[in-house]
Amino acid sequence: MNFHLDHAASLPYFLEKTTFKGRVFMTHATKAIYKLFLSDYVKVSKVSVEDMLYDEQDILRFMDKIEVIDFHQTLEVNGIRFWCYTAGHVLGAAMFMVDIAGVRVLYTGDYSREEDRHLRAAEILQFSPDICIIESTYGVQLHQPRNVREKRFTDVIHSTISQGGCVLIPDEYWSNHPELHNIPIYYASPLAKRCMAVYQTYINSMNERICNQFANSNPFDFKHISTLKSIENFNDVGPSVVMASPNGLQSGLSRQLFETWCSDKKNACVIPGYVVEGTLAKTIINEPKEVTLMNGLTAPLNMQVHYISFSLMQILHRQVCS
Repeated sequence: MNFHLDHAASLPYFLEKTTFKGRVFMTHATKAIYKLFLSDYVKVSKVSVEDMLYDEQDILRFMDKIEVIDFHQTLEVNGIRFWCYTAGHVLGAAMFMVDIAGVRVLYTGDYSREEDRHLRAAEILQFSPDICIIESTYGVQLHQPRNVREKRFTDVIHSTISQGGCVLIPDEYWSNHPELHNIPIYYASPLAKRCMAVYQTYINSMNERICNQFANSNPFDFKHISTLKSIENFNDVGPSVVMASPNGLQSGLSRQLFETWCSDKKNACVIPGYVVEGTLAKTIINEPKEVTLMNGLTAPLNMQVHYISFSLMQILHRQVCS
């Protein structure tokens, strides 16, 4: 279980619009970020009020019903015992072990046995469950090692900026390449900015490297990055780097920038995570010759498009259930 909406977007509807009267449990970090994701989802949804599954008031009522659970804390509801383990993947993600009359069921969505740059890997369980229910989106795919993906990512960034284009870039790479320091980099995601405050609150949930670094400096204080609130505040002259949301390019600032840049072959769009069917981001991965703009017109897709996923849903490993 984690806060990503492909797992939990229907929960407010389930609790507020149906006859379900059960209890809902989340880890502390998941609940904190999940509320931000839901509110953002309602704001960016391009559907009529009548077609919305729920509104901001439904979310507020729903969030009051969510109960929190600590990792390794055992709770019991109607004779059913359950507890959770760290799943890696994203902050707060959990694998739940449910004990029903001595039969143990492990339920997990996304998990990763590969330590991330900021998160611990999924825990190794001390015993095997009787039943395992598991996320399988990437379950049969082989993934490149993280260092290979990072090199592909930074190579695209460096080459695009060198030819005067615009692209997305990570903070650490920027620090190690002073020749790029005169290139502006922007953070165009109000949601991510709010979530960053939650990440700093739960710094003890991070891996050892981040915890040690936090003792001396804030690892989430990106000194090379400026905040971009709107496209009206953006001086689009020369090469630049913008991290923008939403990731599906369906609306908002990311869509506006895409439509501005997509016809210039000097530019690049790097899609660094999982995208769902039906979004523009999913469409351009296949590199069509043209794309449909928000005004209904079409434009040539000349920019480079790179899909380099850092959102690995599972790094399968026998040690998870030893």
